[in-house]
Amino acid sequence: MKDIFKNFNKKDVFMIICCVLLIVFQVYLDLKLPDYMSKITILIQSGTDSIKDILIQGLHMILCAFGSFLSACAVGFFVSNVGASFSRNTRKRIFEKVESFGLSEINKFSTSSLITRTTNDVTQVETLIVIGLQMIIKSPIMAVWAITKILGKSLELSALTGGCVAVLLFTVGVLMIVVIPRFEIVQKLIDKLNCVTRENFSGIRVIRAFNAEDFQKNRFEEVNNELTKTQMFNQRCFAVLNPVINLCMHFLTLGIYFIGAFLLQKLGLIDKINLFSNMVVFTSYGSQVLSSFLMLAMIFMVYPRAKVSAKRINEVLDEKITLVDGKVDDVKDEGTVEFKNVSFQYPDADECLLENISFKANKGETIAFIGSTGSGKSTLINLIPRFYDVTSGKILVDGVDVRDYKQSVLHNKIGYVSQKAVMFTGTVESNVDYGDSGKSITEEEIIKAIDVAQGTDFVSKMEDGYTSHIARGGTNVSGGQKQRLSIARAVAKNPEIYIFDDTFSALDYKTDLILRQELRKYTKDATCLIVAQRIGTIINADKIIVLDKGKCVGMGTHKELLKKCEVYKEIALSQLSEEELKNA
Repeated sequence: MKDIFKNFNKKDVFMIICCVLLIVFQVYLDLKLPDYMSKITILIQSGTDSIKDILIQGLHMILCAFGSFLSACAVGFFVSNVGASFSRNTRKRIFEKVESFGLSEINKFSTSSLITRTTNDVTQVETLIVIGLQMIIKSPIMAVWAITKILGKSLELSALTGGCVAVLLFTVGVLMIVVIPRFEIVQKLIDKLNCVTRENFSGIRVIRAFNAEDFQKNRFEEVNNELTKTQMFNQRCFAVLNPVINLCMHFLTLGIYFIGAFLLQKLGLIDKINLFSNMVVFTSYGSQVLSSFLMLAMIFMVYPRAKVSAKRINEVLDEKITLVDGKVDDVKDEGTVEFKNVSFQYPDADECLLENISFKANKGETIAFIGSTGSGKSTLINLIPRFYDVTSGKILVDGVDVRDYKQSVLHNKIGYVSQKAVMFTGTVESNVDYGDSGKSITEEEIIKAIDVAQGTDFVSKMEDGYTSHIARGGTNVSGGQKQRLSIARAVAKNPEIYIFDDTFSALDYKTDLILRQELRKYTKDATCLIVAQRIGTIINADKIIVLDKGKCVGMGTHKELLKKCEVYKEIALSQLSEEELKNA
């Protein structure tokens, strides 16, 4: 739990110190009130005729109460600032940490869990800070100070106060033992609920197409009911606390007057006045003592869940980053990519997905990858921008191991187009001129990139042209349009190396052909790495690499592979006739 408080900055620490000083001052004023009440009681019982003395004591009480009020307002202001600052800094640290994760770390934490940790878990810890700064500091000071005030005044009344405190502490202890383990279950169930909800929203079309609404509803209800039952159990347990506290406070007040009435019968007039004054003091200070433990009880209600949340936040912040930045930040532009005996195995897999892959792509060449589903094509090219690191072997870009590059430098050399086109909320222009490529992209270059990607036709028909709005996830454009805009994004970057991960699958054959022709002209000085399923997409590649079960089973041009690679020939014949292949 203490590690999470590293997010406090110097300003927060200063505010916390101010809070401590103000709370001490507030407690001092609160505990002065019973003293003035006791003096007023004595003045009245002694039959004094001086109303002035009574009014002076009353004025002191008013000043103490007003001073306590101002201190409480100042403390509230400071703790709100500290809590908000903590949440901001913690969420920033989590976001930056997740940004530095490789895909293996991302897969370790589910997306829904990372969202919960960034939002709900941080809020739980913030709540503890806001309540805790006021109550954790105030309650012990008030309790100790109040106890010192009543010590020695009456053994019987002290014993009664101690008994009430013991009952309260016992109740809180039992609740902590019963409830704490269930808070971790609650947070995991929230993760699960978020996961089911997210799947339901993202897969709404498939759900409707297969009439699976009832199935999804049952899934949601199962998780939701489990979460509700667990939370209800926790709340029922804590519901016991409030009646116990009220019982203790009322019992203490009644007990003080019952014991006092019994003792008054045996005392003389002067002793009766002193005892009655002590009863007033005990009633006030006893309430203060119980209020202190009540505040601690409230902390105990918040602390267990905050502790679980802090642990979950630290799991993200303490996660070891596997993709560590290298030191190389200045390499002459060239555009070569070389695989040297590369093998790769996913972290939780039993065997390698890629085995002993070796090839070299020179500047200006087009290298294509083809193979059956699951052969490792996408995984292979995802190793180049270091979405994963190789298990063994080396990948060299411009003669330097990709692990030795600063990631920003490596990524600026690459124009990457993912298998699934990703659009961001904004405009057509902002989606093409996206990120930091290490150089500025002019409006003319954006227009040219969209033209090369065969997007001018549909962009010009949009209401605001290049400044037209793109909805979250690109839901207001078609799959093919999204794909062309993502290609334009890579083209506008004008990198040394282009990576197309099955990028042309969403395009019709005509658009695919025209786009590849334009790309070939535009990227003639760059290296192109293409993953494709269609033979027609890669037929003119300088080199085609055939993968089968993670192994390279063929390498060469289209015509060479037709003669010497049976796997490639089977793929080709499944798509084109022998006559079409001869004329290709």
